[in-house]
This record gives sequence, C-alpha cells and structure tokens, in this order.
Amino acid sequence: MTIHSRHLFPIPSAPTSTRRWARTACHGAVLACAMLLAGNAMAQKPHQGVLDAATQSKDEAVKMLERMVNIDSGSADTAGLEKVREIAVEELRKLGARIETFPADPHPGTNVVATLTGQGKKKILILAHMDTVFKEGTAAAKPFYIKDGRAYGPGVMDDKGGVVAGLYALKILQQIGFKDYGQITFLLDTNEEVGSVGTSALIERIAKQHDVALNLEPGRPADGLVVERKGSATALIEVKGVAAHAGVAPEAGRNAAMEVAHQVLQLSKTADAAKKTTVNFTVLTANGPTNVIPATASAKGDVRVATPEEFDRVEKDLIRISQNKLIPETEVRVRLIRGLPPMPRLPASDKLVRMAEGIYGEIGKKLTIESSGGAADASLVAGVGVPVLDGFGIVGGGIHTPEEYAEVESVVPRLYLLSRMLMDLSAN
Repeated sequence: MTIHSRHLFPIPSAPTSTRRWARTACHGAVLACAMLLAGNAMAQKPHQGVLDAATQSKDEAVKMLERMVNIDSGSADTAGLEKVREIAVEELRKLGARIETFPADPHPGTNVVATLTGQGKKKILILAHMDTVFKEGTAAAKPFYIKDGRAYGPGVMDDKGGVVAGLYALKILQQIGFKDYGQITFLLDTNEEVGSVGTSALIERIAKQHDVALNLEPGRPADGLVVERKGSATALIEVKGVAAHAGVAPEAGRNAAMEVAHQVLQLSKTADAAKKTTVNFTVLTANGPTNVIPATASAKGDVRVATPEEFDRVEKDLIRISQNKLIPETEVRVRLIRGLPPMPRLPASDKLVRMAEGIYGEIGKKLTIESSGGAADASLVAGVGVPVLDGFGIVGGGIHTPEEYAEVESVVPRLYLLSRMLMDLSAN
C-alpha cells in the first residue's frame, strides 16, 4: 500500500506572490537549461573552415602518402631516408618553415627540425619518424595500392601516415590563416624503429623548449590515441664455453649453446604480469658446424616495463638468476641495455585527452584511449616532463607486417583532429 505524504502532513497554500516567484524561477531554470543545451550543441559544431580544408586535402594527402611509401626507408637505408627527407623538407619550405638538420650518428640519415613562428605564445612540438622496419626492395616488390578502402605498403601507417598528417595539418592552418600559436616545431626522426639512439638527445633538448607535444605515431585500429606507453630495453646474454669434438670428446667441451638455452628459460621468469613487465627472448646465436661443441653463444631479449623502477628490478634479477648455471665452467655475462623510457599516464595527458575527445566530437567521431606495449619518441618527451599525447597519425593496422594498412577514410577526420588540436593548444 502506498501512503502519500500529503495525507499525513497537509501543507497550507502558498501566497500568490510566492507562487508567482516559483513559476518565474522555474521558467528561468528551464531557460538556463535550454541555453546550456544550445551552447553545448553549438560547441559540437565543427570548425567549417578546417573541415572543408581537410576534405579538400584528402586526395592530395593520399598521393603524397603513395609517393613516400614507394620509397624504401628502412632505418639503415641512407639513400631512401634522404629521399623521404627531401620530400618533407620541400613541403615544409613551401609553408615558410625554418629548416635545421642534424646528423643521426651513429645511425644513417639526417634528422629534421622545422619551425613555424606565429603571433601567439604557446610552443607546440609535433613529432614523426621517416624510417620503417622494412628491408630494401620491399617497396618495389609490394608498392602502394588501395583495396576496399585500405591503403597498403611498407610503412604506410607507421609512420609515413604520421609524416603526411603533420605536413597537411600545417597546410590547413596556413590555408585558414591561423597563426595564434607562438611556435610549432615539426621534428622528423630518422631512426625511431631502432630506438632513436641517434635522435634521443635532440628530441629531449627540443622538447624542453616547448609547452606541449603531440606524437604522430599511427592512430590505433579502433580509432584510438595512446595515452600510456611501456619503456623498452634489450636483455643480452653472452656465454663462453670450451670447444670440443661433439662425437669424439664431447666431455672435453663446455657447451655454450646449451648454457644459453638454460639461461633463456630461467631469465624469462623475470617477467612480472602483475607489474605489466614482459621479457621475451627473440634472438639466439650459436654458430658453427654440427660436430663441434660451440664455445660461444648469445641471446637477445625484448624487455618492456610500465615504470622506470622495473628496469632496475629486472636488471638485478637478471644478474642474480644468471649465476645459476647448467654447464659448469662456462662464463655467463648478462646485461640490460636500456632504450626508451616509459610514458606514464598523468593528469596533464588526461587533460589533452579531454581536449581531443571534444574536438573529435565536433565531427561526430569518438576516440578510443589506449595504452601500448610499444615504445616511441613520445616517451622521450614525457621523460623530460613535457605533457604529450600520442597516436595522431592516420588510422591503420597490421603494423610491422607485410599487410600493414591505413584506412583511407580516416584521413579527413585525422587531419581535422590534428589541426584543431594545434589550434586549441595555441589558445589554452
């Protein structure tokens, strides 16, 4: 049984003036809500100038992407990297950018730092890399092509798509006459796929001169940005044994291959799923004829960590556990060679996420926000304390495989997103 409160506690009628005030307040609240909803609706409308420019740029951007993809530019391909660099620099010069180049020693190629100066105060860094993981001859064997709305080719999304996105976002800003930034710097790395050893110091130095950074690594298959990345390192095992005839006198030898296999199995256990730490040995070497006990062997492992402290823990455990040997009288040396640091998720990066989500909403699109086990140049930026968000390149998948692809229909939305991010960051 329902009991209505009015039956228990009768309330006297309010005076006429009070009822009139209540009606007025109610109407005012409704009007305020309506204005708020209208304001939100207006906020969701796209910047028509940027959207039109992005739409008009699509075909030209895809042609530029084809041109770059059809040039092999593996991390060790000096000639190919030079050709890609020349294309990018030519486009940046057309935009009036000041161009500086820096050698990538000890790696081939030349890093590019292009600077555009505006009329505002904010200094924004965007980054992309010109190198790919594909060997020379890949582009000739499998050149750029489009099928079922997807563009295929070596490096089409990682990271030729990012280079193209950066170039055309800057073109769009120029086309609509936007110069409210203080400075936009476009840094093009020549050796990201091998750890940016020849570019790390440059990235860190340039990043410190900026307020915020956007990395143009590929957009994730689910149309995502990357807010968090693991750091990378290489675990190296080197074993010295004693050679001997495998059939006549095996007992006289000390089998380095068997010892390195033992070490790989036990050192793999330094991984920690609870801490998101992975240790995967991927390269084992013990050369020589089958009838000789190998005197040397080695192994390399890929190590990924979510926090810098895990590098220290893994390194100590590698050294400690490696003292347990299978083959007596072998010498075992273990090292952890640190690469890119982790990129943690921070309040500053969440603020950038909210900005990006609002911008994408202007064109009716929704972003996914993801973490990645892959390391990238964004980690170097985060390491020097500069807010950074990653994944602003063209959306794609099949990364680092012969079937790597970019979604052609993602070109316009992604150009819109990057251009508008540069605009809003200039104002905030």
